[in-house]
Amino acid sequence: MKERGRFILGMIMGIVCTVLVFTGVYAATAATDKKTPDNKVQDGVESVDGEDKNDSSEAGNLLTQNGSAAGFNAQELMDAKANYIMRLVDNYFLYDVTQEDYHTAIYRALMDACNDPYSCYYTKEEYASMQESTSGVYCGIGCLVQQNIKTMLINIVRPFKNSPAEKAGIKAGDIVYKVDGEEVSGQDINLVVSKMKGEAGTKVVITVYRESTGEFLDMEVKRDFVEVDTVSSERLTQDGHKLGLITILEFDEPTTKQFLDALDDLRNWGAEGIIIDLRDNGGGLLDAVTAMLDPLLPEGLSVYMQDKYGTREDYKSDAACIDIPMAVIVNGNSASASEIFAGAVQDYGVATIVGTQSFGKGIVQSVVPLGDGSAVKLTIADYYTPKGRNIHGVGITPDIIVEAEREDDKELTHEEDTQFMAAVKEVLKQISVKGAGE
Repeated sequence: MKERGRFILGMIMGIVCTVLVFTGVYAATAATDKKTPDNKVQDGVESVDGEDKNDSSEAGNLLTQNGSAAGFNAQELMDAKANYIMRLVDNYFLYDVTQEDYHTAIYRALMDACNDPYSCYYTKEEYASMQESTSGVYCGIGCLVQQNIKTMLINIVRPFKNSPAEKAGIKAGDIVYKVDGEEVSGQDINLVVSKMKGEAGTKVVITVYRESTGEFLDMEVKRDFVEVDTVSSERLTQDGHKLGLITILEFDEPTTKQFLDALDDLRNWGAEGIIIDLRDNGGGLLDAVTAMLDPLLPEGLSVYMQDKYGTREDYKSDAACIDIPMAVIVNGNSASASEIFAGAVQDYGVATIVGTQSFGKGIVQSVVPLGDGSAVKLTIADYYTPKGRNIHGVGITPDIIVEAEREDDKELTHEEDTQFMAAVKEVLKQISVKGAGE
């Protein structure tokens, strides 16, 4: 037992150091905590079936008769308490707890200490699942989900067309309550997604709450391979003018190429104006969004990050950029990378922002592999728009505010979509002004 306690504590310290070193926030002058805690620790199991069960292990003996920890530093107390608690669990807990269970719980607890909903620990399986999701091809149920950071509820933004989720009856607006009977409310969204994914042909039961009917529904979904087209485009004609619509669902590895291809296609077609729809786009990869901004911005900053030490990292666009009337549509579910995109084009005045206030996630996370297949995700910096705006907790305020009039379970036509029609009107106005200037 003594050796197990030392092993687990050694693993904890090793992971902490690894995380700090990899994220560049580990100070070379960091000192070991030598404070002597004065809090009291009491035996968690005083009696079982009326019989006194005082543990005489070394871990228990480190805690004095009165439960005090006097004379021991923080690390020694941590070693003793961890050892003692595990002994109590092994001896008295009704069910078996494996070494892996202990380790995973400890690593999750370390990240829980950050008190940050965006920072968490991923097991080997969870990390592999997350990497798969950003690749654009994965095996799962096929739907876009988003987490409300205030309620921590996970919402179905939309099931993909012809996906297992759509075939099973899952609808936009459904709230994911359970996955295979396990309640997932409050869990990190990537952890929940990893539970939904699995081998092709296997089944998973998704329990959703459907607000429109007030029902909890169990949906059995047969997993299958899903290839996500994160970008779609349309050619439109309005009042005799050619307009292009580009809808971006999320910012993943394939998104940059898909976006640039769509942009080139519309311009070659002769589009006089472009509308970019970022509604319900919860974000994604920083490198993807900065690459997509490059052809839209003049030479200069596209976004910059600043960490806890004031160290700044700039992302820049080159001088080559297109000159075309443009509008970007956002809503309350447009977050993170979507807000980087909207904030940059707004600061430079190359596009008009239409819709409602965006989500307000102005912080950056970094995923750090830990060498054994697992990883941690850490919030490492604030991000700022080119003009130095930090929109965390605030969001992007549209230049033209237009409320949506769409229902969660109904797909509106373009003519019924008030936000889209407002964007069309704005682009047509820009085309007219540009034509008059020429």
